[in-house]
Amino acid sequence: MSKDVPQQARAPWLLTATLIALPAWAHEQPGQAAGFFSGLLHPVSGLDHTLAMLAVGLWGAQLGAPAIWLLPVTFPLVMAFGGFLGLVGVPLPSVEIAIAASAILLGAMVATQARTPLWLAAALVAVFAVFHGHAHGTELPPGQSGLMYSIGFVMATGGLHATGIGIGFIHRWASGRVALRSAGVAVSAAGLFFLWRSLT
Repeated sequence: MSKDVPQQARAPWLLTATLIALPAWAHEQPGQAAGFFSGLLHPVSGLDHTLAMLAVGLWGAQLGAPAIWLLPVTFPLVMAFGGFLGLVGVPLPSVEIAIAASAILLGAMVATQARTPLWLAAALVAVFAVFHGHAHGTELPPGQSGLMYSIGFVMATGGLHATGIGIGFIHRWASGRVALRSAGVAVSAAGLFFLWRSLT
């Protein structure tokens, strides 16, 4: 990468490289959702959830106000509802496929700098949030601290959104916009890998 690219514009590349080392699936760890700290660490233990959460923040930063705060607020709130559905055993179809699709589509929104109507952006984020929440709600073992786990999980998700927004501020520079779009492509590509894994 050339030396004239601002240091901030390199952040998505460094972040993506770091996250590649994480396990691919944040919700294939039955029996691990025990209490606040498990919930706090759980979202960053899997690349699928992590990248989707970062993409929400990146896209919000690209769209600007009010999306920059509406999208990161919408996701955790609706995700908590999805987690409740999973906790009480309400089935949802093709959860793994929907989670992979979230990375593909949210990454595509960032890659194309899509300026959708605010209601449509919020609805897209909300739909995916239900599936992300459901996947984690179903794994909470009986007798564990579901409330504290959920609080930690929602806090960590908000932190990932905030990180995405912080990185997204490089959108103000031309080279930063290129870097963000490239990061969106990387997220979509990872989503395609997750989709392939869920179908095989």
